[in-house]
Amino acid sequence: MKLQWVQDLATVVNPQNLKVDEPLNRYTMTKLGGPADVFVMAETEQQAADVVKYARKNDIPLFLLGNGSNMVIRDGGIRGIVLNLSKLDQIHIEGTTVYAQSGALIIDVSKAAAAESLTGLEFSCGIPGSVGGAMAMNAGAYGGEIKDVIESCKILTHEGDIVVLSKEELQLGYRKSIIQDKGLYVLSSVFKLEVGNQQEIDATIADLTEKRTSRQPLEYPSAGSVFKRPPGLFAGKLIQDSGLQGKGVGGAEVSTKHAGFIINKNNATATDYVETIRMVQRVVKEKFDVELETEVRIVGEDVVPAK
Repeated sequence: MKLQWVQDLATVVNPQNLKVDEPLNRYTMTKLGGPADVFVMAETEQQAADVVKYARKNDIPLFLLGNGSNMVIRDGGIRGIVLNLSKLDQIHIEGTTVYAQSGALIIDVSKAAAAESLTGLEFSCGIPGSVGGAMAMNAGAYGGEIKDVIESCKILTHEGDIVVLSKEELQLGYRKSIIQDKGLYVLSSVFKLEVGNQQEIDATIADLTEKRTSRQPLEYPSAGSVFKRPPGLFAGKLIQDSGLQGKGVGGAEVSTKHAGFIINKNNATATDYVETIRMVQRVVKEKFDVELETEVRIVGEDVVPAK
């Protein structure tokens, strides 16, 4: 069956961009994840649309994978087709408008805007995700969010139709959007910025970059900040006060540098990582009666099915 999918998809994408049983730990920031039945890299928006239409027509499960910065893929991998849009990475600026495809890193978009003396995206200079991922979860940091600067977003529906959604139609909230709620596929985004003072922009980016490098465990693979901020509280502080830093399951560990991060310290499995997440949730609930909700997505199967 998988070989048939590959043969069919080779008519709409470059055959070199099709792989069977591809390990997904090559494409995640945690360096975790089992195989994809069929892994597809689209090079154009139309190719992405054609893959979506093919999966829909043939009733094949389809999963969109960005740069894997905010998710944990289980050890069994993902069944069906995994569509990757990292090759859609163009960034274009006209005046105060920034156009960026979904596979571009939001950090690179921030840098490109800063180089043109545009202000508004400085907050994203340390977010390790793609434009598509940032849009889906309304990514934010240091007081800024995507919803502050977004104008519109081009998406793919489950039927493979290309549609442009306005800022209002995106229904952006705290770490959520209609993209995430309905499982839509981001193709590109349009940001509206303002002309700023170059020295101030550079100073802000330098300051935020220093904060990120000094406070976050960037030397280890991780999914970034694991938990959403509870109302009126800070997840990292709750975890720290629970005495959980340095503790974990298997090769996964709550970072001693930043309690909000769980790192792949020593050849962890996805099961180690997920069990560490559950351990943190359980202990924080017991100590503070606070339910920590994950910001990262946990996807995939626990076990690879027998061939």
